Amino acid sequence: MSAATSGAGPVLRAVVPGVPFRVRIAYALPAFALAVVGIPIYVYLPKFYTDVLGVEIGALGAVLLAARAFDALTDPLIGGLSDRSMSRWGRRRPWIAAAALPLALSIWLLFVPPELSPSAALVWFAAAIFALFLCWTAVAVPYESLGPEISFDYDERTSLLGLRDGMLILGTLAAAASPAVVGAALGVSADAEGERRRFFWIAALYVPLLLAACAWCIAIVREPLHGRNEIQPPWREGLRAMGRNRPFVILLTSYTIAAFGSNLPATLILYYVQYVLRSDNADIFLLLYFVTGILFLPLWVMLSRRAGKKQAWIVSMGINTGAFLGVFFLGPGDEAAYGVLVVLSGVGLGATIALPSAMQADVIDYDEMLSGRRREGQYVGVWAVSRKLAAALGVGVALPLLGAVGYQPNIEQPPAVLMTLRVLYCLVPCACNLAAIVVALAYPIDRRRHEEIRAAIEARALSPAVDGAARDS
Repeated sequence: MSAATSGAGPVLRAVVPGVPFRVRIAYALPAFALAVVGIPIYVYLPKFYTDVLGVEIGALGAVLLAARAFDALTDPLIGGLSDRSMSRWGRRRPWIAAAALPLALSIWLLFVPPELSPSAALVWFAAAIFALFLCWTAVAVPYESLGPEISFDYDERTSLLGLRDGMLILGTLAAAASPAVVGAALGVSADAEGERRRFFWIAALYVPLLLAACAWCIAIVREPLHGRNEIQPPWREGLRAMGRNRPFVILLTSYTIAAFGSNLPATLILYYVQYVLRSDNADIFLLLYFVTGILFLPLWVMLSRRAGKKQAWIVSMGINTGAFLGVFFLGPGDEAAYGVLVVLSGVGLGATIALPSAMQADVIDYDEMLSGRRREGQYVGVWAVSRKLAAALGVGVALPLLGAVGYQPNIEQPPAVLMTLRVLYCLVPCACNLAAIVVALAYPIDRRRHEEIRAAIEARALSPAVDGAARDS
């Protein structure tokens, strides 16, 4: 762990070997609870609002796309504001503390809507989803900005952020399993009233969990002093600096392409399993996928230590692509073959989530070398825009396309719908992964280069003249 102070004089960092285990756990735990704003929002809730509340599928997709476009403003804005925040408690933790309760309330309103007409339900969904995304940003962007500040070690931050993202995958697994688990535990029926009870109890479980996890993180994790009193330049200057940060541009471009591809299957899995495979076991397949991802994540962290983060990430995307391509050729009754392919594609899941996060921390260090400033919030904010817009495009493109080719809920779908499902669910994600791999090949920061970056930053910290000149440039 590194801690530092900044002011008019030189910035001196005391390097402490290792991040204590309790700090690692306290930092990682909120990711488990925040994962509820994932699978339920993009997989379960669209079908709940269309099939139970009667909302038109194209309109629902448009609302989700608009809400994510709204995030394109709020994510970098809140990230930049958290960089500029000054308090005795740090830059990030006050944001988490202030936004956790409104976020919990937004989850409740979205998951537990009243009895409404289809048009009123669409308005309710729009208001709740905009509020949820705003509050989620106010918690998640400062929270994720903490990670790169806790450790500056090339491998240790991979382990730390791998634990955080492992908790995210575990939370996603819990979120994916929660409808089936709640339904089985309470004997919930498959009708509209049963679906309402199901989502009521999911919200009742996640709301207190989210509040408790955020409170523990705030209590245990102490922010480093470095950056608390640092004068940040205008946002436009920060954005221009990002544009000059070539490793960040490469990483963000590759990640965005891959994220768009991976969000299409997340959006369409319930539709694909029900109408292409004609199966009722979508929950089981989701469990297989995420359990496999969790089990293999430690191996990817080990591989990144030996081969490097970029190489491990590229291999993981290649495994996902090779395994998932076969899904295009499946049809009714091919559940066993689909299960095998799901497990194979899940092998690379953990790496595709955790390794880009660790690489992102390294490009933030590169920015500090160039500018002399720590602005994790702004970088994480832009990164969050990319991730959320990729998810929104998955919904905003896929659902309207299904509606345009004739999708109607709870009936046997025409051939045009089935073919569209196959292409969007299988071929487009594979093509995106291949394009992302090509872009990632140009990423330049490896272990040796990162050591050089950290050495240059430490040299700047010990030289006030160099530091001041860099800040004025």
